[in-house]
Amino acid sequence: MVQSIPRPLVRANQWTIFLSVILTWITGQEWILAIPLLANLLGIIFNFNPIMKLARFFLVKKGKKYIPEDIIQQKFNACIATICLAGGLVSFLLGWEIVGYVFTILVATASLIAILGFCIGCFIFYQMKQFQYRRSLKQLP
Repeated sequence: MVQSIPRPLVRANQWTIFLSVILTWITGQEWILAIPLLANLLGIIFNFNPIMKLARFFLVKKGKKYIPEDIIQQKFNACIATICLAGGLVSFLLGWEIVGYVFTILVATASLIAILGFCIGCFIFYQMKQFQYRRSLKQLP
């Protein structure tokens, strides 16, 4: 059985990432990036994303009644988001504004596009799996 996460919980996490980046840009308070960064890091390491746990209280139906999102793909996406959020946070803290904006523009754009229905991280994950599969075929005798 494939483990999954209800789509509304994934969307809540995506909105949190997107809004955190926007608030960081508006306020200049880079620590706001730490909220989705820590939540996604906890999700990757301990399978406990506090944003998704909190959002679960607002689900109207049982979790299985929603469109499922593959947990492995979501962890892959969380890794990408964590790298970008950490890169943005560290860059802003070091005064590297341009690098901070590059990282946060990447993660904000990816989260907004995911909210709109196309998951860039899932596309990268799929392409990576296809590459691994094709490479494994070449290794066969």
